[in-house]
Amino acid sequence: MPDELRIGPGAGLAVSLRRSARARRFSLRVSQIDGRISLTLPARAREAEALRFAREHEGWIRAALLRMGFDPEAPAAETVRFGDRVLFEGRSLTLTPAPLRTARVEDGALLLPADPERMPARLAAFLKLAARDRLTRASDRHAAALGRRYARITLRDTRSRWGSCAQDGALMYSWRLIMAPAEVLDYVAAHECAHLVEMNHSQAFWDLVERLDPDWRRHRAWLRTEGNALHKLRLSSPD
Repeated sequence: MPDELRIGPGAGLAVSLRRSARARRFSLRVSQIDGRISLTLPARAREAEALRFAREHEGWIRAALLRMGFDPEAPAAETVRFGDRVLFEGRSLTLTPAPLRTARVEDGALLLPADPERMPARLAAFLKLAARDRLTRASDRHAAALGRRYARITLRDTRSRWGSCAQDGALMYSWRLIMAPAEVLDYVAAHECAHLVEMNHSQAFWDLVERLDPDWRRHRAWLRTEGNALHKLRLSSPD
């Protein structure tokens, strides 16, 4: 089955398909952040069933998009191209082709090998590698300050949260944090590491966060007001 279906006239609406072993029925979701449409379906559902369900609910999808302020008739967002600008650690950099083998930041530009077809994938790899490096270092530092250890770090492209801490000490972060200012990324790591001690949002938890990041209120406020901009970058892969 394809990862995406299109319904409606012209180019149509793009509907991302997500199989789930837990799903017992079809369910549609429209993201309030970027208007992406996703259809969750049971593991054994057929493509024809998914397409029929999506078509039957096209009216609901279009109404939801309009209600959230998105234009259903607007063309789907394209992946990035050379000359576009992307955020990296809070700075806006121009994607620039260069005769090199690996990406690097230089003089307000993000230099990438000069192959436009492979550029989005290379950009994604660069951002995710940088995110893992920064988040691992921040998590190591904060966990050590608390006298705790985390189990592992996983990066995802989450839309409802910037990070999480599981009961077993596994940390999950959005790789898009690499686009935020460094101190904002550090705050999210401090927040999740504090959960290694307090698996709640009690006053004791926030006292730990303040110990790790005294300016956490400002950094959390940045995410609440500016964080949606980090989701606007469209790469070749959703993960």
